[in-house]
Order: sequence, then structure tokens, then C-alpha cells
Amino acid sequence: MTADPSIDDTLAELVDEFDLLGDWEGRIEYVIELGKGLAALPEADRIEANKVPGCAAQVWLAVRPSGDRLSFLADSDSALSKGNIALLLKLYSNRRPDEILAFDARAALDRLGLPSALTRQRANGLNAMVGRIRDAAAAAVQ
Repeated sequence: MTADPSIDDTLAELVDEFDLLGDWEGRIEYVIELGKGLAALPEADRIEANKVPGCAAQVWLAVRPSGDRLSFLADSDSALSKGNIALLLKLYSNRRPDEILAFDARAALDRLGLPSALTRQRANGLNAMVGRIRDAAAAAVQ
């Protein structure tokens, strides 16, 4: 049985995919496609406590501890926000809290060129999503 790729390996794959896409339009389209592949968020998780504040759209993020790892379920009422959260889940879901906390999300997103392709409000929302994931990881190591 092979181990899951590291968070850095997953980022490297995403960087390669984004580089192949070239322009911002292609990258944004790719992100939206990622969102279409997100598993459905159970209705019970669409609660105020799971809402991510600071996003242009409604975004819900639920945490599922599993052994020494954290998994995340998410959804949004916006195709682009849903794609952004799907991208983050590719990086962060099913990871140990220490891996999540050690990963430099801002540098990773800059490598993908995402913040500069988004409006300021959407970039702020992306940062809020990362913040919520990091908060869950920090709470898990306490």
C-alpha cells in the first residue's frame, strides 16, 4: 500500500496543472471544475457554526477528526468559492494537524497565482477558509 502524497507533493501536482492551463481564465475554470467534484455536504452541517465569515459567498466548512488526521467537508452557494474550497481540501483534507500547521498556505496559493486572479473580497474569503482550517488543526493539537 502506498502512502498518500505529502501536502508538498500535492501542491507540486497542482502547480504543474496550473502551469499547463496558462492564463487566468483557464485556471479559474479549472478551480470551478474542482468545485463540481466536491462531495455533497450533509444538511446537518449547513449550520451557522460551520459558516466561514469573511467570504463573498456563503461557505460552510465541517471538520471530521479521524484518528490522528483531520478531514474536511465543505460547500458554497458560489461556483468559484466552492472551487476554492475544493482546492484547499485537496491540500488539507486527511492530514495530521501538525502537517496543516507547518504548511505555508499563503506561499502555496501565491505559487498557484490564485490571489492575484481573484478580486480582493474573494482573496480575503480564501484566506478566511485557510484560517478556519488552521484553527481546526490548532484546536486538535491542544
